Amino acid sequence: MPTTPVTSVQLYSVRDAIAEDLDATVARLAEIGLRHVEPYAFHERTDDYLRAFAATGVTAPSGHAPVLAAETPEAIFDAAVALGMATVIDPFLPAEEWQTADQVARLAERVNGLAALAAERGLEFGYHNHAWELGTRLGDQHALEVFVEDLAPEVVLEVDTYWAAVGGADVPTLLAVLGDRVRLIHVKDGTLDGDVDRQQPAGSGEVDVSAILAAAPAATRVIEFDAYGGDVFEGIAQSLAWLSEHDR
Repeated sequence: MPTTPVTSVQLYSVRDAIAEDLDATVARLAEIGLRHVEPYAFHERTDDYLRAFAATGVTAPSGHAPVLAAETPEAIFDAAVALGMATVIDPFLPAEEWQTADQVARLAERVNGLAALAAERGLEFGYHNHAWELGTRLGDQHALEVFVEDLAPEVVLEVDTYWAAVGGADVPTLLAVLGDRVRLIHVKDGTLDGDVDRQQPAGSGEVDVSAILAAAPAATRVIEFDAYGGDVFEGIAQSLAWLSEHDR
């Protein structure tokens, strides 16, 4: 029988609460029913996360950190190991670094080297897109396609399905093409004009979340809001409830 995919939440969604009280924030997410989280910049607060995880039983299968810009990426990977992570994702490189095929090839080479460094510690390493990696065309391909062609097989991807859709991608098709390389997907919804202030719980916006889930049945589902007009914890709870009902 197929296994139920893991559901997590990107802690950037609750960054203001994290800044105020990390322990209480993780505890509240656990009360909502989330057993997994995806921390950001976790190498800066490793001990705090260890304490919060021990108190709640929450785990972090993955985490975001600016590995590509780090002077000592080894320190980030060591923090990931300490937190029990399996996958480290670099969440962002600006649009100006995705404008030419040469830039993208150099980027892929850097990512490949970092993936090898991560593998020495038993970790996977990969990248998380925004809209511009899909919106930027290099010949007859979008920049993300060119990037993927140059990646080593062990490099993984976390597809932000909302931003991919905003960038103009047919996201279910994109996920099918990328296949098993996609270890995680960011599940978010809203209007496809990219207005983050109009992001909504999964299943209530313009993103075809059901088709996206069907196209990546094994990928970890990571709920995320870049912004939310109401109580973001309520928005997360609504997304979790929708996934529990529809992600089968």
